[in-house]
Amino acid sequence: MKKLLLTSEGLSNQNIRNEFLDLLEKPASETRIVIITTGSRTEEELKYVEESKEELIETGIKRENIKTLDLKHKIIYGDVERFDAIYFCGGNTFFILHKVRENGFDKVIERFVNEGKLYIGVSAGSIIMSPSIVTSSDENNIGIKDLTGLKLVDVLIVPHYNEDKKSIIEEYRKKLSYEIVSLTDNQALVVKNGKMEIVE
Repeated sequence: MKKLLLTSEGLSNQNIRNEFLDLLEKPASETRIVIITTGSRTEEELKYVEESKEELIETGIKRENIKTLDLKHKIIYGDVERFDAIYFCGGNTFFILHKVRENGFDKVIERFVNEGKLYIGVSAGSIIMSPSIVTSSDENNIGIKDLTGLKLVDVLIVPHYNEDKKSIIEEYRKKLSYEIVSLTDNQALVVKNGKMEIVE
């Protein structure tokens, strides 16, 4: 059974946090989570990672049960096998998809999810789970041509939705055959028991 929590801004409100806790198969205090970053080590990324850790700790996850891995290095299944959830941070969607493919982490995520463990995506970490990342508003500054995502959901995710993006989304709906799910910063798409639901 796939369990996915795809968000714009992580555990941004109590309803999303409650959904996160419901998706866990054990008490939060016993749950082990690995946070995946782009490995850019910019001040902004480091700050966001710390904020993400604090959000998780506020739900009852113990600090010592949170590990950070970054895409600068190859991540094999053994690195995440003992964890109950992957929390994939945001960044440039094109760069992240490139790095995920380059080091084979796409296969690790697929195995992790197919074993029934929880995947939490934030922004680009949510987009890459779609059949394609074509709806990403990031700059394709590495020039990747193949925009095929990991296909672990069959809808296209558009995070950070607001009224300014409405006309852009409508154009995508006319051109693309996939269903598009747009998420505001206070919404998440929950996938469990073969069903999808938006929480806000």
